[in-house]
Amino acid sequence: MSLPSPSVSIPPEPAPELEPVAPPAAPSALRGVVDLALRVVGGVLSVVAAAVTAVLELILSMLRVGGVLIGVSVLVTVLANVALGWFAPRVVGRRWALALPAVVWFALMVVAAGGTSEGDVLIAANNWVGLVMIFAGSVTFAVMGFRMIMNPRGPEPPGLQL
Repeated sequence: MSLPSPSVSIPPEPAPELEPVAPPAAPSALRGVVDLALRVVGGVLSVVAAAVTAVLELILSMLRVGGVLIGVSVLVTVLANVALGWFAPRVVGRRWALALPAVVWFALMVVAAGGTSEGDVLIAANNWVGLVMIFAGSVTFAVMGFRMIMNPRGPEPPGLQL
């Protein structure tokens, strides 16, 4: 057997007062300067890395085992250029930053393939590894650029827009 319970009405709680939502604070001038400085340093770092890897690849292009050229510099070139092609746009925050390491790398390869007035060359015409290395590195940067063009969202993080 159950007893009827008396109906008790509970008064509704008053709605909490909503505080006005403040708009997000604008980034401070110092934050903008630091962001810009980090982007510039990242761009310079990608240029220096391109030069260092290009020199390393040129040294490895002459590597021989048992008197036979081995193509280890081609693999190093592709891996290094993919890394540089990923790094530069990410740290600079702009897609055009892919051109920073690409232009430096390609310019060093052109200088290495060209001879001096004395006839000295770093990549000889009979060095198949050097020629394949230049081709593979150029194609790598071209593919990275093509992928960036085809991806409209790109690597540009929100922040300072230059």
